[in-house]
Parts: sequence; structure tokens; C-alpha cells
Amino acid sequence: MNHFYKLTFLIILCLLIPFISCKSTVSNKRDIVIINENRLNIEIAETEKQRSLGLMHRKNLDKDSGMLFVFENDRILSFWMKDTYIPLSIAFISSDGVIKEIRDMTPLSLESIDSKNYVRYALEVNKGYFQEKNIMVGDMVILPEKYRR
Repeated sequence: MNHFYKLTFLIILCLLIPFISCKSTVSNKRDIVIINENRLNIEIAETEKQRSLGLMHRKNLDKDSGMLFVFENDRILSFWMKDTYIPLSIAFISSDGVIKEIRDMTPLSLESIDSKNYVRYALEVNKGYFQEKNIMVGDMVILPEKYRR
């Protein structure tokens, strides 16, 4: 009977391994955006899978780095901080590259942060980055050429 339990355990373990295999990682493209002469190294989340994962499960974000979320069309965007450990600020950006809103987000919060405007992009950075660099609503973001409209 002891062998039966061991065999059952091994079978269950083998079936669960694909689901246990750590957090999903998505290899994002990398590029640069420029805001008021500030160069920001970004990862680009342009697929649904990349956007859903975002910066989840990470413990830090390098200085002068962020993630640009790219959407196919203008819409009200909604973000939350589920499984995101890094304090972040988010800029909602119109299709012509203008920052329409800047909001701060709390790690691990399930509160929905919704844009008030129809926008095409969202840029997440370390909390306080925009304030530190004197970046404000109305400033222009020079996006990677592929995403300029």
C-alpha cells in the first residue's frame, strides 16, 4: 500500500509541474522613450499576455526604467497592482504622445486605476519618477518610432 501512495504522489506531481513552474515570464521588446530630454529605458508590453503580466512578481525596477503598455486603439485604460511589489507611478498617454494623467499606485492593491480620458498608451515607472524629473500632464512623450501615430 505504501508504494501505491508514492506512485500516486509522483503521478500527481508530474501532472502539476507545468502549473508549478514558477511565474510566467514574457520576453518584452526593449526601447527608449524621451520625456523632456529624460531618456527612459522601457520594456514594451504590446500583446494581451504581456500587458496582463506587466510588472507583476518583480521585486525592483531599475532607475530610469519602465514599461510602456501599447494598445491597438484609444480607450479608457484600467490597471491594478495585483502581485506587483514595486511602488509605481503611471502616465496615461494619448495616441499623439501627450501625457493626459499621472497617478501613483500602491503595491499589491486590487484597486482599479482607470484613465479619465481615452488614451492609447500607459507608462509605468518607479513611484515618484515623474515628480523627480518635473514631468507633468501636458508634456510630450517621444515614443519609439513604431508606435508614433
